[in-house]
This record gives sequence, structure tokens and C-alpha cells, in this order.
Amino acid sequence: MALEKMAEGNGSTGIAFLVSAGIVYEIIAAACSSPQTTEINAVKRGPTLMKWVNLGIAQAALFVFAAALFDRKHRTAILGGGITAGALMYWQYDHARRAGLAQADLPGTEDY
Repeated sequence: MALEKMAEGNGSTGIAFLVSAGIVYEIIAAACSSPQTTEINAVKRGPTLMKWVNLGIAQAALFVFAAALFDRKHRTAILGGGITAGALMYWQYDHARRAGLAQADLPGTEDY
């Protein structure tokens, strides 16, 4: 049975369910893997890692603004969620980079 059928024909409920589940997976993946890698390898890869964080923030902003444009009814919530998540993720990566640089003797996970 399709998820949208579960809510008595309300297709929006199925979509909201999938978005909610997907964002949990995304947040856990982003918080558990990448900030740790940034901190551990900050000395050798800090600038490169932060470049990709900045590119990711830019890509996310495009999607959030597009969603806000398409769904005017929920624009405030979409923008609020996107801006909050972007700020928190940027802070995590920046903190990880700074913490890693402060521990220059921290062994990285890569050999060069």
C-alpha cells in the first residue's frame, strides 16, 4: 500500500512522512561522520573539507529557497528549518575544524 493511501487519500501526509524520515537519516549521517572526519584530519584537509561544507550549504540553500518558492503556504517553516539546519551544520563543521587545528598532534586517519 502506498504511503499516501495510508492517510485516507491525503497524499501530503505520505510526503510529509517520507520527508520527516529522510531528514532524520540525513542529520544523523551528517553529524556522525563528517564533523568527526573534519576534526581528525583538520591539519591536513581543513581547507578542503570546509570548501565542501560551503558548497553543500550553497546547494542546500538553493533547494530550500526553491521549496519555499513552490510551497508558499509553508514558506516560513521551510525557510526557518533550512536556515536553522544550515547554521547548525556550519557551526558543527567550523567547530570541528577549529578543534582539530588546536590539537595539531591528533593523529589523522590518512597517510600521505
